[in-house]
Amino acid sequence: MNAHEIDYQIYGEEMQYVEIELDPQEAVIAEAGSFMMMDTDIQMNTIFGDGSNQDNSVLGKIFSAGKRILTGESLFMTAFLNVGQGKKLVSFASPYPGKIVPIDLSEKNGKFICQKDAFLCAAQGVSVGIEFSKRLGRGFFGGEGFIMQKLEGDGMAFVHAGGTLAKKVLSAGEVLRVDTGCIVGFSQTVDYDIEFIGGIRNTIFGGEGLFFAKLTGPGTVYIQSLPFSRLAGRVWAAAPKGGGKDKGEGSILGGLGDLLDGDNRF
Repeated sequence: MNAHEIDYQIYGEEMQYVEIELDPQEAVIAEAGSFMMMDTDIQMNTIFGDGSNQDNSVLGKIFSAGKRILTGESLFMTAFLNVGQGKKLVSFASPYPGKIVPIDLSEKNGKFICQKDAFLCAAQGVSVGIEFSKRLGRGFFGGEGFIMQKLEGDGMAFVHAGGTLAKKVLSAGEVLRVDTGCIVGFSQTVDYDIEFIGGIRNTIFGGEGLFFAKLTGPGTVYIQSLPFSRLAGRVWAAAPKGGGKDKGEGSILGGLGDLLDGDNRF
C-alpha cells in the first residue's frame, strides 16, 4: 500500500485548519463537511467508501462503504485531486474548537486507532476502516462502544481533538487512566481496557461515571481536554428551556440579576 505523499501546514490556535499541498495527480480524501477552500485545478469527486482501492470488486467497495455506517459516518467521502500542472493547495477546517493532529502512519507501523468522529482527512491510499473491541467490558462501558475507527496505510492522516491536546508516550507496562470520552486515539501497540472506579461515594457522587479507560503501553496516546459530547452537554444544559428564559448565568437573583446587569429583555 502506497499512499500519496503530501506536504501540509497547520494554521491557527483554537480553531485550526490544515492546508495540504498537492503535486500534480496527488489527491487527499476527507470527511464530508470538513472542506474549507482550494485552488483552481483541484477536482472534487465524491467516492464510495474511502477510495483506498484495497479491493476493487463490487462487493469489496460495498463492504468498504458499509463499514463507515457502523462508525456513524456517511457512505461517501470526498476526494480532492490536483489535475493541474503545478502545486496546488486545499484546506480543511476543524469542526469545533480544538487541535488538528498529524499522524504519519509509516511511523505507527501502518495503523492508528481513533475515536469514531476524530478523522478529518488523509492522503489518498489511506484506508479508513473499523476496529472491533473483543472485550465486552470495553464495548459496553468504554464510552466508544464496540467500534472505533482504524487508519491504515503508509501516508499522512489528520485527526481532530477537542480543546487542548495531550500527547503521552507510554513505556512497556506503563498505565494511564483516562476519562473514556477524552481518548482521541492511540497506536496499535497500546492495550485499551476499562477499569471500575470503585468506592460507593466515588460511584454515586463522583460525577465521573463508573469506569476509567485503562491504557497500557508501550505506545503513544493522544488525549483531548474537551470531548465534543461534553461540550454539547454543557451547551444543552445552559440553553433556555420551555418559555425561552435562561438560567440567569448562575446568579441567585435569576432574572433580576439580568436586569441589574443591563439585560432588559423580558
